[in-house]
Amino acid sequence: MNTIGNRLKLLRNTTTMSQTALAEQIHVTQSAVNRYENNESEPAYRILLWYADYFDVSLDYIFCRTDNPQGKLYQYQPEHLKAKMQNQEEWAQFVEGCFEEGSPMNAKLKEALFNMMGGESQ
Repeated sequence: MNTIGNRLKLLRNTTTMSQTALAEQIHVTQSAVNRYENNESEPAYRILLWYADYFDVSLDYIFCRTDNPQGKLYQYQPEHLKAKMQNQEEWAQFVEGCFEEGSPMNAKLKEALFNMMGGESQ
């Protein structure tokens, strides 16, 4: 079973860094690192953030919420925004009215807006 301590140990073992060297980096004792890795103590948030930054992994990975080091990817779509944009035709008319025709940048901005809303550019 994966635990936070197992993940921290696994991350450290991907390098040649000893517990002592890692402890110096995060300003704790070697015995504290040993306790973290053996699930005898929970590291502070700043330490977990250091691990995430140093090893370039997500906190989702450290917390064993996923086996993907980059973490879970979510498509955030607030309910109130989805409700307002149900009518794609109304949205398309709004976007068309916001931009002048002929400009290459305006075409790109329109396309980006349509893509954000999950529609296709007109």
